[in-house]
Amino acid sequence: METKRQKKVSKLIQKELSVIFQKETHQFLGNILVTVTGVRISPDLSVAKAYLSIFPVEKPKDALAILNENKKMFRTLLGNSCRHQLRIVPELIFYLDDSAEYAEEIDRLLNQ
Repeated sequence: METKRQKKVSKLIQKELSVIFQKETHQFLGNILVTVTGVRISPDLSVAKAYLSIFPVEKPKDALAILNENKKMFRTLLGNSCRHQLRIVPELIFYLDDSAEYAEEIDRLLNQ
């Protein structure tokens, strides 16, 4: 059960990460769209699990690996943008969100 504070912080991180990815990912991934679909934060607000949707790419796990290699830079940028709202900037862990692909596969199977 998430507390009200956890929900507020996760929404803030989701919003700020999406802005950061919009500005910064082109230097790592080129013309690949990275969308933050959700953020879950630990009860002590020290770890944030960000779920990302990566489009269009044949190997999204490779793109996710590149983002994970540079998560220290993303955490620094997040700290700069949220320094007045958060006392401690949480550690970022990126996960691949494949729910859109799963829904597309189900839709394809239903249409057959």
